[in-house]
Amino acid sequence: MHPALSSLKAGFHPSPLVRIADPDLPREIELWLKRDDRLHPIISGNKWRKLSHILEDALSSGARTLISMGGAHSNHLHALAYAGKRLGLQTIGHIRGERTEPLTPTLEDCRNWGMELRFVSRSEYRQLRQYRKPDSLPGIRPGQYWLPEGGAQPLALKGVAELVEEIEMPFDALCLPCGTGTTLAGCIAALGGAKTVLGFAALKHAEFLTADVESLLPKPCPRWQIVHDYHFGGFAKTARELLEFIHRFELTQQIPLEPVYTGKMMYGLYDMIAKGCFTPGQRIVAVHTGGLQGRRGFNAVNAG
Repeated sequence: MHPALSSLKAGFHPSPLVRIADPDLPREIELWLKRDDRLHPIISGNKWRKLSHILEDALSSGARTLISMGGAHSNHLHALAYAGKRLGLQTIGHIRGERTEPLTPTLEDCRNWGMELRFVSRSEYRQLRQYRKPDSLPGIRPGQYWLPEGGAQPLALKGVAELVEEIEMPFDALCLPCGTGTTLAGCIAALGGAKTVLGFAALKHAEFLTADVESLLPKPCPRWQIVHDYHFGGFAKTARELLEFIHRFELTQQIPLEPVYTGKMMYGLYDMIAKGCFTPGQRIVAVHTGGLQGRRGFNAVNAG
């Protein structure tokens, strides 16, 4: 591991696996939560999992600038900006939409950590999604390294596989929230069809994610699917029942959630368990993918 990356990783903590004991859950179903939100106070959850091997590749190739893309509340850009500052790398973020003042708390942090913010139109942003390889961005210069949205490239799957390797107890199903599908692809590839894997889409009309996940997999794998029933109207949208669920969960479990990703997945899991979608005796492991920094700006994007 590159010395700068090793120094950064020294500040990380274990990701515990905890049993969710809740009277609302049937006794014949075990639900566990992989607390990847505990990895680091800033680069938490799947953000670190996806970035770890990408950052190693960038440093090893002599990159001096990391360039990526995301929205105004992007967990990915937030983690990338912080990592860049810690590793001594410049960072550039292509931000979807027009610049507004004040900046969101996420972008304010990114700017404070030295990231250059470049706001692009939504059509330009969609065009950026076609560039996947580190050197594929038009006009990229020597020493610059391109990361697609959410870090969606094959190297990200290696970091996600380490998450799966840390789950040492037997289980029947692995569940996680799904944005770009990269973390889902990493879990599917790591398990190779040995376990059921469910991704809970945080976006509305996210049927395209199936093809995106398949494009990242090194080979076809069975026993996985994306659940589209718990997006609550779309990305960063919510509803009273979701917020009430999160509030109750946090009170009873003392585990913080956010309403964009992990909160929706946990709501969906509770609902699916109540509807009998899992066989009695099954053990389910859900992944808390972090991203708690996004709670700060949530009210600004929540349309109810």
